[in-house]
Amino acid sequence: MKPLAIVTGVGPGTGSSLARKFAAEGYRVAMLARDAARLGALAQELPDAVAVPVDVSDAPALLAALEDLTTRFGPPKVVVHNAVGGAFGDFLAVDPAVLEQNFAINVLALHHLARALVPQMIAAGGGSLIVTGNTSALRGKAHFAGFAPTKAAQRILAEAIAREAGPKGVHVAYLVIDAVIDVPWARERFKDAPDDFFIAPDDIAAKVFHLAGQPKSAWSFLSEIRPFRETW
Repeated sequence: MKPLAIVTGVGPGTGSSLARKFAAEGYRVAMLARDAARLGALAQELPDAVAVPVDVSDAPALLAALEDLTTRFGPPKVVVHNAVGGAFGDFLAVDPAVLEQNFAINVLALHHLARALVPQMIAAGGGSLIVTGNTSALRGKAHFAGFAPTKAAQRILAEAIAREAGPKGVHVAYLVIDAVIDVPWARERFKDAPDDFFIAPDDIAAKVFHLAGQPKSAWSFLSEIRPFRETW
C-alpha cells in the first residue's frame, strides 16, 4: 500500500503543487480544501489521490475527515498544513471575528491535526509534520495585525510539538516562505514584476518534500526560502 500524505489547503498554487509532488513520489495524497470541484478535478489527474472537501476551521468536520482517512488508509507518513487564513489592513479596521477565524485555520487546525495524527505516526514508527508559513511568523508589520499574530502563534505551536514529537520519531518543521507566490492574483497585483520576482509553487513543494525526507541525524525545524533576486 502506498504511504499516505495528508495536505491541507489544496488550492490552485502551493497546495496543488504539493499534491502533485507527493503523488509523483509514490504517495497516496489526501487533499483537504473547501472547493470540492477543484479537488475533484485534481483527483482525476493524480493516481490514488483522495479529494476531501472540508473547512479546516470546522473542528468536528476536520476530525471526522481525518478519522475516515486513517480508518481507510492507516496512519499518514507525511502531514502538510498548508491551509491559510489572513486579513490585511489597519489594526483598527480588522474585525476581531476575522482574526479569530484566522486563528482557527492557522493555529487551531494545526493543533487538531497534531493531536489526531501525531500519536498514530509515532505508533507506526515515525513520519513528518510540515507547516508552510511566511515571514509574518517572525515579525509584525503595519497592516498585518489580522495575519501575523496567527502565523507567529502557528510557528511557536509547531516548535512546541516538535520538542515533544521529535524524540519519538516524528519530524516537525516550519517552512518560512519569504516571497510572493506565483499565482494568478499575485500576477495581477504585481503586473510589472519580472518572472523571477515570484517563487514557484512547484519549487516550494520540492522544498517541503525535501524537509519531509530529511534523515534523523540532520532534521531542520525552521527553514526559510526566497527568490534569489530579493534584497535581504
